[in-house]
Amino acid sequence: MTAGRGIVHSEMPSPHGTQKGLQLWVNLSSKYKMMEPKYQEISSKNIAETTKDGIKVRVIAGEALGTKSPIYTRTPTMYLDFTLDPGTHLQQPIPKPWNAFIYILEGEGIFGQSKSSASAHHLLLLGHGDGLEAWNKSTKLLRFILVGGEPLDEPLVQFGPFVMNTQEEIDQTIEDFENYTNGFEKARHWRSESGLSLDF
Repeated sequence: MTAGRGIVHSEMPSPHGTQKGLQLWVNLSSKYKMMEPKYQEISSKNIAETTKDGIKVRVIAGEALGTKSPIYTRTPTMYLDFTLDPGTHLQQPIPKPWNAFIYILEGEGIFGQSKSSASAHHLLLLGHGDGLEAWNKSTKLLRFILVGGEPLDEPLVQFGPFVMNTQEEIDQTIEDFENYTNGFEKARHWRSESGLSLDF
């Protein structure tokens, strides 16, 4: 989802069963914050995926192993879900100025030039450089996400679900929300299917 103007994001997981998921919020440049909102939906079975030399990648955003995601991101972003078989080695380019991190979902791996070891439920921030190197030297699968994006180098002010660049913009957004203007016209009668209401 590209939030743009007039969006209050509200979602709740299903109340049935155990849920596992990852959600990534990427800031928009100030020049896009007031654009019309856009939504792209892609089912799990339609996520771009490829396997090469014991490495599987699901390309949620960006490109890896010659496969590109159909998802368009206004802020240049990569969101890659890698699974490495035992004994495999990955080299994934990341544009030099980008910020990036990995989050290990399953298994244990060796990462980066420093050959840091990390296991499930750990996050590693990556330095700027030539990309990511990862090794699975264990006897089990290694699964992790690689997330990276182009820095915006802009100030950030957040209040509740609203993210803008200045306090004045936050104040104006709250006023727009309270007065049902500037994109919030439909908010007056909107109710979440979960029964939750939005109060600030």
